[in-house]
This record gives sequence, structure tokens and C-alpha cells, in this order.
Amino acid sequence: MNHTPLLRARGITSVTALATAAALTLAGCSSGSGGKKSEEGGTVASAGKASTPRMTIAMVTHAPAGDTFWDIIRKGAEAAAAKDNVKLIYSSDESAANQANLVQNAIDQKVDGIAVTLAKPDAMKNALAKAEKAGIPVVGLNSGMDQWKEQGVLEFFGQDESVAGQAFGKKLNETGAKHAICVVQVQGHVGLEQRCAGVKKTFEGRTENLYVNGTDMPSVKSTITAKLKQDSSIDQVVTLGAPFALTAVQSLSDAGSKAKVATFDLNKDLVGAIKDGDIEFAVDQQPYLQGYLAVDALWLYRNNGNYMGGGEAPVLTGPAFVDKSNVETVAEFAAKGTR
Repeated sequence: MNHTPLLRARGITSVTALATAAALTLAGCSSGSGGKKSEEGGTVASAGKASTPRMTIAMVTHAPAGDTFWDIIRKGAEAAAAKDNVKLIYSSDESAANQANLVQNAIDQKVDGIAVTLAKPDAMKNALAKAEKAGIPVVGLNSGMDQWKEQGVLEFFGQDESVAGQAFGKKLNETGAKHAICVVQVQGHVGLEQRCAGVKKTFEGRTENLYVNGTDMPSVKSTITAKLKQDSSIDQVVTLGAPFALTAVQSLSDAGSKAKVATFDLNKDLVGAIKDGDIEFAVDQQPYLQGYLAVDALWLYRNNGNYMGGGEAPVLTGPAFVDKSNVETVAEFAAKGTR
């Protein structure tokens, strides 16, 4: 299948043409997930420096420590910050309560805008209401597509996880899979649950969820291995992040299973695994673009009153499939840490 986003799914307007803007600047540097401590970035590049006054934007995510997916989002945000004359303050915490506290910290610092993920939107409601009361514009990214408008967020950048899951399930039908386990690394995460539900909706075989502790990769490996040993009819492992897919490949070996692995999301090592045939395919939601557009949108709103997607529809950054037929088209960017 071609590396082409599924556009206008469920009547939602897609603005993926904005990827052209992101391609103009690949200036972000690699970094860790940020942990509980806020970090500043976004040094202004000499080329393409915005002539507008300096802004401060906080990006607050639910990224767990060590998950390389979030490094890609951060790189995109840093590239947009460099272009737009923005001081970027990035922070993250996988605990929803702590993430809400980080949003409050940003409000206390009187930032000019906040970009936030909504993996557990109910926990963020009060903090976002305080941001609105303080007159600080907020955009959402990555998680919370079904909740962003009710939370009072101006715009949203990400993929419809249900639509992505349904596309995944249809792809499995093409591969001939019959019995899939969908490995969920964070119980209660709305986006992850929607992915598995989407797979189950369209996959013609049997689907069951397997919950693992995503912060403990040895435990993830042993849990998947045990499940495969317990049920030899499982011929497909679906993971919801690149690191878990690579771990699942090890589980197959340990269990002596002939099941195949396919996943959501990319990183450099995952691209290599697709090339080698260890992973069938991956769904790419373009996290670099999510980070880039979230920062750029706040700059545009502050300086020209613009709303991407018109303020009514989310801006879709995926899904798109990457498999052996097109993996070379993203390999170079994955090596740079931007795909």
C-alpha cells in the first residue's frame, strides 16, 4: 500500500499539505523525553528568523521516559520554534495529574501559548480551564482528537486513532492473519484503546487485547512471550509503538512462534526491521509534523489570528502505511530522527 494518508475519513477535513512547511526546516536537535523537569529549547536559527516579537510557548506531553516517539515530536516543535522566534519550554510526565501540574506551571510562567496532549483528558480539564481564564491560547496534539473541542482547545493536530485502527484491521485482512493480539502499553489511554477497537471493528479474524506495563520492557517481553506460548493459534501481534514492536519480535523468538508483527508508529530501528522483514508494516502518524504544526499554529494565532483547520476540524497528520514497498522513501529521514 502506498505511503498516503487516509484523507477525509469520517468527513474530517485533512490539512496534510502543511507537511511542506515542515520539510523546510529540519533544524531540531535530538533530546530525551524531558521527564518531569521543564527544559528550554528553540534557539533562533539565523536563516528564516521571524521578524515578529519573541514568544514563549510551553509544550506539555504525557511522554514516558525513554520512548523515542516523543523525541520526534520534540524535534518538530524545536524546528518550528527556531523558525518563528519562539522560546520553547518542553516538559512531560506520563502521570495525568503531574501533566496537569506542568500545565499549571506554564500558566504561572505567563507563557504566550501552550501545546498539550490529551491522553487522559478528564485529568486535564481544570488546568486547561485555568489557561483559558488566563487568556493563554491552547492547542492539542497527538492524543485527544475526540475531546479537544469540549476541552476548549483551539486546534488539534494528530490522527484519528479509530480510523487508523480500522485501516490497520483491513490491512491485516490482506495479509491473511486470523488471530491477533493487540498489545496495549498504557491501560486507560483513550488513543491506544481506540486503535485496538478500530482494528477489531474491521479485522475479519479474532482480536483480543493484551495489557502490558509499558514502562518495564523486560516485563513487556515476558508477557507477550507467555501469551504466545499459551495460545499457538495467535498468528499476528499488533503493537501500538515502535519499541514494543521490536520487543515483540524478541518474544516471537523466545516463544518459538511463527506469528507476525505489525505496529503503529515508526523510529529508525523500526524502519530497519521493516527492511529486514522482521516487521510487516507500520502506521506512520508523522509525529514530527504534529510537534511542528502545534508550535507554528500558536505563532500564527498570536501574530495573525489564524486557525489551522478553521478551528472546527482537526488537522490530520496520518495514518499512512510504511512497508517494504516504500520504506526507502522514509529511511533517510528516520536516520535523522525526524520520521
